[in-house]
Amino acid sequence: MKTNYTELQLNKAVTFKALHERPGIFAFPNPWDAGSAKMLAALGFEALATTSAGLAFSLAKPDGEGAVTREETLANARAIIAASNLPVAGDLENGYGDAPETCAETIIMAAAAGLVGGSIEDATGRPHDPIYPFELSVERVKAAVAAARSLPFPFMLTARAENLIYGRPDFKDTLRRLEAFAEAGADVLFAPGLTTREEIVTVVKAVAPKPINIVAGLGPTPFSLNELEDMGVKRVSLGSSLARAAYSGFLRAAEEIKTNGSFGFTNGTTSYGEINQLLRS
Repeated sequence: MKTNYTELQLNKAVTFKALHERPGIFAFPNPWDAGSAKMLAALGFEALATTSAGLAFSLAKPDGEGAVTREETLANARAIIAASNLPVAGDLENGYGDAPETCAETIIMAAAAGLVGGSIEDATGRPHDPIYPFELSVERVKAAVAAARSLPFPFMLTARAENLIYGRPDFKDTLRRLEAFAEAGADVLFAPGLTTREEIVTVVKAVAPKPINIVAGLGPTPFSLNELEDMGVKRVSLGSSLARAAYSGFLRAAEEIKTNGSFGFTNGTTSYGEINQLLRS
């Protein structure tokens, strides 16, 4: 069945692509629900991305183990898309299946849900065998790229190499994968876990002129946006960092009540009125 894409989605897609082509860097935060999406839009961000971990936590599920279904991910994406007029890209994990054909199907379904970009990673979701073999990883990206190119608008396809955050600190293999993904046609390249200036600059140069995404918040984040821009990074996402910041405040407050019987945490909270005002915009 042919999908009738809206003019609004087409415009968002053009806007999102232009963000990657203009000079400079941009921050790309990850809301986990409609409310957090609307607040981020009200604060002036230009584009948003979903977060698999943020969604998983909200559903009382672990992340990275295939516990969240494709249907749950796309329902969450639709809610986030409806909350603002910003372009939204999806964290599509491993495409919700091993086969390249499944990755392609996921891209088409993501576009039908209203997304204008999305990422496919080379992590399997299986702890005993966490990373797909190189050749299969490249074929999966090729299939996702072909699906994206079949759409009537520019769908920004991000290819992710996950070695560094799955106990395989092999930077040489990570770089090889990113170069192959760029050659396969991915629009953006992403390797979570890059930590040093040397690693980041090496990746930027290796896949140029394709843009690089860096994620902030997996651990200590030593670089500012300006410093990352000087290294050639195009965009900075937050992954689950904002969701974890929210849950951290929640847990500290709950622990204070349970342990001390006090309510000091209320002194530092955003007011009821301020949050209401953000959600009225």
